[in-house]
Amino acid sequence: MSQLTLYLDTETEAKMRQAAREAGLSLSKWVAGLIREKTSDDWPESIAKLAGAWPDFPTREEIHVAAGEDLPREGL
Repeated sequence: MSQLTLYLDTETEAKMRQAAREAGLSLSKWVAGLIREKTSDDWPESIAKLAGAWPDFPTREEIHVAAGEDLPREGL
């Protein structure tokens, strides 16, 4: 496990301490969670829950039919 020295201005430190306190976490756990969140390769759960949220959204097939014939590509 690594240790990190972090320099913060007074206002930012106060906000961090307040956020950690409200989350019921130590400062280390709060900062580690924030770093994990910001470096994650996964979609946030709030975005993943949007799948299927628009029942009238056209399917891929419907979009392709409406688009008509594709144009020839250059260089192919």
